[in-house]
Amino acid sequence: MTDAPHSGLPTPGLPLPGPLLPGPLVDDAWLAARLDDPRLVVLDATALLPSPGHDGDYRSGSGHAQWAGRHIPGSRHADLTGELSDHEAPYHFAVPAPEALAAALRRLGVRDGSEVVAYDSAGGIWAARLWWMLRAISVPAAVLNGGMQAWEAAGRPVVAGQEEPAPTAAGTLTPVPLPHAWATLPDVDAVLRGERSGTLVCALPESGFDGSAPTRYSRRGHIPGSLNLPGRGLLDEAGRFLPRAELAARVGAVLDDTASPVVLYCGGGISAAGAALALTLLDREDVTLYDGSLEEWSADPARPLVQQG
Repeated sequence: MTDAPHSGLPTPGLPLPGPLLPGPLVDDAWLAARLDDPRLVVLDATALLPSPGHDGDYRSGSGHAQWAGRHIPGSRHADLTGELSDHEAPYHFAVPAPEALAAALRRLGVRDGSEVVAYDSAGGIWAARLWWMLRAISVPAAVLNGGMQAWEAAGRPVVAGQEEPAPTAAGTLTPVPLPHAWATLPDVDAVLRGERSGTLVCALPESGFDGSAPTRYSRRGHIPGSLNLPGRGLLDEAGRFLPRAELAARVGAVLDDTASPVVLYCGGGISAAGAALALTLLDREDVTLYDGSLEEWSADPARPLVQQG
């Protein structure tokens, strides 16, 4: 009699093992030592979103070809432009409903008992976006600090090819949505009118915040009353998050503890996820992300935007 193959996930009726991930951020050494752990699912979240050459110049695309060219062994590509977006929403990269998101993640091999490390080849914002989506349905997840650049710089193994590892056949993924992970347009409206507490924080670069640079959306500027905390400004030159003390100083120059809750947005909810990760690293739990961000907000000419450039 042959034993049934081990799935790597908890067996019903047995105690659950302790958590694998040390927190919302891991480094290349940590990941390299655990690539063979059957509980771990490694997902490349790279997507393409070129800078606009003029107002309204919106172009996006899948990062699957980049994944196929060079990726971490055993990883799969998580397509944020494909089934990890709600294509019925009036804006790009919309988060799917929890059950739809769980179904898409299950097809990538994520199960109850899995833990996920997300990375990308574009400065970490896409990995942070996937991390926030996973976190919002209570899937344990972390971001590879520095992403593919850090992995390669450390001399870690890299493979190429279109073939993706087969996902684990058995098991379910049960989404448990966290309250207040996402803000909607009515939520932001309520904050703007003073009917709901909250501090609006834009994670775009200063030129996007003040309207001096072209926007891929219909209008330039930021939502009135917003503060500016550029997501890219929370990383060092190598694309890693700043050391905690420096990160706290950078955030503290814009936000203090009285600015609560924090409602983050950007152009499309991507850079805002990087800022959300930075605030989480600083132990803030009062963070929500406006999914539609400026793409949704700016589409209605009646909604106010402030330009300073």
